[in-house]
Amino acid sequence: MSASVALSKALAAEHAAVYAYGVIGAKTTGALRVRATTGFDAHRARRDQLRTLMRRRGETPAEPGTYQLPFEVATAAQAARLAAYIEERVCAAYVELSADTDPGLRRLAVLATQEAAVRGFGWQPQISAFPGMPGLDHAVSTPAVTQPTPMRPNSGEPVVPQQPQEPATLPAPEAGPTP
Repeated sequence: MSASVALSKALAAEHAAVYAYGVIGAKTTGALRVRATTGFDAHRARRDQLRTLMRRRGETPAEPGTYQLPFEVATAAQAARLAAYIEERVCAAYVELSADTDPGLRRLAVLATQEAAVRGFGWQPQISAFPGMPGLDHAVSTPAVTQPTPMRPNSGEPVVPQQPQEPATLPAPEAGPTP
C-alpha cells in the first residue's frame, strides 16, 4: 500500500473520530465528558497534523464525509462503548501506515497507535493483543498484575531469584546449673 493511501485512511479515521467524540461528549457528563473532550482535542490535533503533512507531500487531504454510527448512542455507557470502538478503528488505520518504509511516517503511526490504544483502554479496560491488527482474534483480556524483574544495580542483568531459606533459628539455651 502506498503512503498516500495509508495517510488517507488514517486521515479518514481521524475525521470519523472527531465526529464520534462530538457525539460521545454530548452523551456524557462530569469526568467522562472531560475524557471525551480530551479525546476530541487529541483526534482534532492529529487530524490537523495529517492534513498539514499531506499538503507538504503535495497531496490533497480529503474533507470529512458523512458518518453512520455503528450502533445507537443514547446513554453514557453506550458512549463509552463507542469511544472504545472508535479507538480500535483508529489503531487499525495507523497499523497500515506503520508498514511504510519512511521512518518519519512509521514513527507517527506507532505513536498515534499507542495513543489510541491507551485512550481506548481508558474507556474499556481490556487489552487486545495487537490493537488495530485486522484479521486477528480480538479476544481481549484484562491485564494481570505482575512483579517487575529485579535487576542488579547498574548492570542491566536480571537477578536470578534464590530459593527462600528457612529462617535461622537460635539454638536453645543449654541447661546450666540451677541456683
